[in-house]
Amino acid sequence: MVKIEAVIKPFRLTEVQEALSSLGVQGMTVFEVKGFGRQKGHVELYRGAEYKVSFVPKLMVLAVVPDTLVERAVEAIQKAACTGKIGDGKIFLSHIDDVMRIRTKETGPEAL
Repeated sequence: MVKIEAVIKPFRLTEVQEALSSLGVQGMTVFEVKGFGRQKGHVELYRGAEYKVSFVPKLMVLAVVPDTLVERAVEAIQKAACTGKIGDGKIFLSHIDDVMRIRTKETGPEAL
């Protein structure tokens, strides 16, 4: 199993959710996050005054998928989240040794 953590632009969430659902990914968790990378924030205008926004609002989508779905899930996220502009985000992959569904105590891929 692999944990996929994708940092995306907030307005691309619906597309990413639909792309993962179409592959059979049964669940995901979404966090509101802030950060910066090469984008380095931006300048906004508020009541006539400019101020620098160092941390840009993003969403982090977390999903754990079976090994058989990893490549397709990553590709689906990349296509759904891509605008072609700076700040589209990143996808991080981590191997997961085990998982347990609390209610039924199922473990492994069946618990996903």
